[in-house]
Amino acid sequence: MPPGESPREPAGEVPAGISTVASLNEATRLRIYDHVCVRAEPVSRDDVAEALGIPLRTAAFHLDRLAQEGLVVVSFGRRTGRSGPGAGRPSKLYLRSAREVSVTLPPRRYDLAGSLLAGALVEAERSGQAPCGVLRRRARALGQALVGEQPDEGSTSALMSLLESHGYEPRVESPDILLNNCPFHALAQEHTDLICGMNLHLLEGVLDGFGIPGLRACLDPKPSRCCVRLPLG
Repeated sequence: MPPGESPREPAGEVPAGISTVASLNEATRLRIYDHVCVRAEPVSRDDVAEALGIPLRTAAFHLDRLAQEGLVVVSFGRRTGRSGPGAGRPSKLYLRSAREVSVTLPPRRYDLAGSLLAGALVEAERSGQAPCGVLRRRARALGQALVGEQPDEGSTSALMSLLESHGYEPRVESPDILLNNCPFHALAQEHTDLICGMNLHLLEGVLDGFGIPGLRACLDPKPSRCCVRLPLG
């Protein structure tokens, strides 16, 4: 086992973002990642080993683990610039990837809200329409588009899966579906009418897409959950 790597107990499946962030919870690996991040050009295993004063085998192990997690990208090249016979084998090179990783507990979707808000502002400035109206229309359209990605559009189980994947933490409390978590919590606290209205139209679009008879979305804010409730009937 390489230095700095401790034994692991068998575990269940871990969400990708958590696994990726957790992979940096090792001092040597984090040092290597920081070293790669501040370099504009790809670095080799030898570069890292020399710069950080660690064994080459250790540098190679942690660099490959970072590549496995998608935190660095791998390429091959000759550092001498020579090519052809006698130039030697290309070196394995590492560069920070463009992948973005974030983990929030409870789940938040500020990326989705930011995309909707920015798109609505641009369209409103171009068209002269009221920004809130544009935002709500775009939110509803996005909700409908999200349903198009589901393999089984007409089922309640598919709806629950979609809501879960976007951080709503749904639960059935007959005859309603309650949403235990607000994916836009901090924004909703500061801009309640704007964000809750966006959220309502987003979920109305989702329900439009699924077309489950009798299921609708309504505003029913409570301190401990999402402002939208999905009553059946």
